[in-house]
Amino acid sequence: MSDISIRVTGAAGGITLTRPKALNAVTYQMVTAIDAALQMWRDDPAVTRVIIDAEGEKAFSAGGDIADLYDSGTRGDYGFGQRFWRDEYRMNAALRSYPKPVISFLQGFTMGGGMGVGCHGSHRIVGESSQVAMPECGIGLVPDVGGSMILANAPGASGAYLGLTGARMAAVDAIYAGFADTYIPELKWKDLIAELETGADPSLLAAAQETPAAGTLAAHQADIDAAFSATSLPDLYSRLAAQDTEFAATALKALGRNSPLAMAATLLMMAELKGCGDIREALALEYRFTARAMEHGDFLEGIRAAIIDKDRKPRWKHAADTLDQSVVQAMLAPLGALELTFP
Repeated sequence: MSDISIRVTGAAGGITLTRPKALNAVTYQMVTAIDAALQMWRDDPAVTRVIIDAEGEKAFSAGGDIADLYDSGTRGDYGFGQRFWRDEYRMNAALRSYPKPVISFLQGFTMGGGMGVGCHGSHRIVGESSQVAMPECGIGLVPDVGGSMILANAPGASGAYLGLTGARMAAVDAIYAGFADTYIPELKWKDLIAELETGADPSLLAAAQETPAAGTLAAHQADIDAAFSATSLPDLYSRLAAQDTEFAATALKALGRNSPLAMAATLLMMAELKGCGDIREALALEYRFTARAMEHGDFLEGIRAAIIDKDRKPRWKHAADTLDQSVVQAMLAPLGALELTFP
């Protein structure tokens, strides 16, 4: 069975992720297939909108398929990862700037690479099972696939909080942070997709929206701002320790699991991208880190600990309290001939 279904139904170009047993993790082949479909439909007058969904109840997509990345990286081949991320980021940019409505239905886990497929369109629908997150710091990467731009523009310092801790957002929190637009109960999705395929105006989505269950992000905004407006990891740790609350304790526990190098870089990216409205700028900055992540960062060790050996005991290259800021800045420095460009 193919990992992805691409077809035209009525007025809609349809993209369905079809590997539910792998939580619809995005492979390199899926990246190139999505990009090719977007190019094919861009100037096709018969296709007036693009609909993106996924099979299975557990996940729209829990992230990128990192098995091949790990295998190539441990063999000293960093070129495959650089090519994967380059082409993936170009696809993310194409989704963001697409001239036709792009409507995505995001059930279950929508994380990392899955967020890059589902959260850059014009209409991003979440339901009662939705759990959106950017957990990259836990595997030695920074929030990427354009997520850094959404995070940087989230209310207050909530982007830094979400990016550094990898905290999961239920539907209302995803809307609050800028990752989704509309809450619609999932039992309505099938009929709405059928109407959209007949050419119905996408405004029907707004008419079908309901009020989601209460979230936690807005309620903790003051605590988040007090701590995560810090400009360095040691300052952040100190601020959280001083709060002496359950929220702060949970945040500190999350930070303790993640790569200090990735978290420090994420903090810098949040500051640099605040107010950024051009996803290409964010993707180019992300690529500077990810292109180096295998050879100079914690990515391979993060994958080993989380996916390969599953010991959950990563041996990060740096400690939060001794990490030299020049090392962080070097991971985000221009790449010269490798710099990400957009054809």
